Amino acid sequence: MKEITKLMVNIYHIKKIGYDFMGYSFVSPTDLSYHHLLLEKDKGGKETIENGAILVRKTSHDYVHIIEKFDKEIFNKIREEMVEEKEKGYIDINNIKRINDLLLLFETKHCDDTFKDGSLIVKNIYRERFLNHINNNML
Repeated sequence: MKEITKLMVNIYHIKKIGYDFMGYSFVSPTDLSYHHLLLEKDKGGKETIENGAILVRKTSHDYVHIIEKFDKEIFNKIREEMVEEKEKGYIDINNIKRINDLLLLFETKHCDDTFKDGSLIVKNIYRERFLNHINNNML
């Protein structure tokens, strides 16, 4: 794990709360990765606390890039929520709820969309979020 990732995991108490900036849980801290939030890497964005969010590598990190490709409007709203969390200095359940609502909207709008190989862009693993898990257990 990169030093910036370790530092941000500690700053935002991600190991303690058990989920990332988008509300995805993880098994091991090694599953976490740095996501360029404000200025993308290919546009010169640096790996700094100010420019980053911590996401789970195989779920939320991959998923947010898919969302970026297929629905820029929803992507930008998700990014705004993560930026707000950074400005607060902690991961806020209210931001997570709004991100979850945006993810549900994306999943509704794009449930039948596929990649060139015919596979669905919305995988079941992307639907396994902290809030969805909590809501399903409360039913």
